[in-house]
Amino acid sequence: MINYLARRIAISIAILFAVSFAVYLIFAILPFDPAALTCGKSCNDPGIIEANRKRLGYDLPIWTQYLVFLKGLFLGRTFGEGAATIFCPAPSFGYSFQEHACVTNAILEALPVTLSLAIGALALWLILGVGLGIVAARYRGRAADTGSTIFVLIGTSLPTFLTGLLLLVFVVVKWRILPYPSGNYTPLFENPLEWLNTMILPWITLALAYAALYTRFVRNAVIETLSEDFIRTARAKGLSEKVVLRKHTLRAALAPLTTMAGLDFAGLLGGAILTEAVFNLPGLGRLSLGAVVDFDLPIIVATTILAATIVIFMNLLVDVLYAFIDPRVRVAA
Repeated sequence: MINYLARRIAISIAILFAVSFAVYLIFAILPFDPAALTCGKSCNDPGIIEANRKRLGYDLPIWTQYLVFLKGLFLGRTFGEGAATIFCPAPSFGYSFQEHACVTNAILEALPVTLSLAIGALALWLILGVGLGIVAARYRGRAADTGSTIFVLIGTSLPTFLTGLLLLVFVVVKWRILPYPSGNYTPLFENPLEWLNTMILPWITLALAYAALYTRFVRNAVIETLSEDFIRTARAKGLSEKVVLRKHTLRAALAPLTTMAGLDFAGLLGGAILTEAVFNLPGLGRLSLGAVVDFDLPIIVATTILAATIVIFMNLLVDVLYAFIDPRVRVAA
C-alpha cells in the first residue's frame, strides 16, 4: 500500500508541474502584450508599458519567468522597486493591476463561496441521486422506477442556467419565499441563516443536474450487481433482501461512484461559472469570467492552474479511496 501511495503521489506531482508549465506557456505565447494589459485596454504609453514589463518580469525569458513564478508560490514575490514595491506573500500567483491586489488575496476571497457551493451541491445530489437510484433498482419496472426515469429526463434536459432562472422567477420573484440574491456572501459562522438563504437555490440548481445522472448510474449499477453470483449465494444462505442490498450489493455497486463524485466535485471547485453568474455569487467562476472580460492575465493563469491542481489532487484522493474500497486496485497496480 505504501508503494502504491508513493507512486501515485510522485505521478501527481509530476503532472502538476507539467500542467502548470503548459498553462503558463500557453498564456505566454498568446498574440498580445501582457504588459500592455496592466494599464488598461486603451493604454498606449510606451514608457508605462515598458516599466510594467520590467516590474512584472515579462522582459525575462519564458523559462526564467516560470521559475520566478514557482519561487513565488513557495517564498512570495516582490514586484517593482523602491517606493513602488509591492510584495505578495507565499503562495503568490502574481499581482493584478485590474483588482489592485495580489492574485492570491482575490482567490482567497472567492474560494469560500465556491467551496460552500460545491460541498452543499455534492451532499444534495449524492443523497438524491443515490437514494432514487437504489429505489428505482429495488422496484424495477414499477411506479418508482418510472418516476425516476422522468426525473432523469427532466434533470438531464434542463441546463443549469435555465434551472437557476426558473428557481429565481418562482421561488424569489413570484412566491417570494427567499430574498433576491444580493451578490454579497455571508460566511457560515458569521450568520448561518443568511448563509443558508444565499446558498440553497444554487445548491438545488446544481444538485438537480448531477442527481439525474447519478440516479441513472446507481440504478444500472445496482441492477447489474444484483445479478452477480455472490448475490445469489448470499440469498441462498437465507439472508434477507435488506441485508443483501445493504451489506453486499451497495458496496460493490457504489464503489465506482467514488470516482464520479470526486471528479465532479473537483470540477465544481474550479468554479461553477453559470450558476455563480445566475445567482450573483462572488466565487471563483465569476472571478474567472471577470478576468477574461477584463483581460486580467495573472488571475486567468492563477485560476486555471488552481482548477488543474484541484482536479489532480482529487484524482489522487479518489485513487487512494478506491484502493481502500477495492483491494484489487492496489494489487493490480
